[in-house]
Amino acid sequence: MKKRWHLSYNAPVTLTFSIFCALILLMDKLLQYHLIPAVFTAPGAPFDYHSPLNFLRLFTHVLGHADWGHFLGNFSFILLLGPLMEERYGSPMLALMMTITALVTGVINACLIPSPLVGASGIVFMMIVLASLSTIEKGEIPVSFLFIIAIYIGRELLSSAKAANVATFAHIAGGLCGSLFGFLIAPKKKAAKKSAPEKSIPEKSTPEKNTREKQRYTPYDAIPSRGPTEDDSTVIGTLEL
Repeated sequence: MKKRWHLSYNAPVTLTFSIFCALILLMDKLLQYHLIPAVFTAPGAPFDYHSPLNFLRLFTHVLGHADWGHFLGNFSFILLLGPLMEERYGSPMLALMMTITALVTGVINACLIPSPLVGASGIVFMMIVLASLSTIEKGEIPVSFLFIIAIYIGRELLSSAKAANVATFAHIAGGLCGSLFGFLIAPKKKAAKKSAPEKSIPEKSTPEKNTREKQRYTPYDAIPSRGPTEDDSTVIGTLEL
């Protein structure tokens, strides 16, 4: 019987996050509600502690994007790396990592950067660095991780020196979060496959075994009656009354 192909929601956290971000950007562009500047943008310094919405925006800024080019640039990495990290660490743990990264990047921007922050670039860099640590063993530092740090984080430091790039600190913070997650959080254990029950090997039958089995299960009525023998008559003849 041929196996039928079907759609699989294989990475619920990654896919739900991507779909939700796309819907927010679509509503902001088509309906012109200006949702992203109002709700899905991290505030800049100085942080206004009197507005409860600003505390929410420290988390929700990763859901907003400036335009479709910004969205596609981020989610080309998230949709590539997210399912792999979700399979390795589990959906709840990846959701926690993304939430912590969003908070860290939002707090850094609210405390240090006067301009607002929007986009999931910090989560992208977190996943990139976390993926480079996917082969980490106890007491080892992968060389691929060092190359990733040198290329991505070093490039961000050079770009921040040349121009005041608002997202640079978010990228660096996301990369640092990914490195901490990779060293501190162990991947989930894969469920061991259940071993098939061992088949009992039938014991070879022998003539002696067949004889014993016949004697064991022979009905009482089938046992032939034993007539009087010479020994029996002798015993009866010598019996004293």
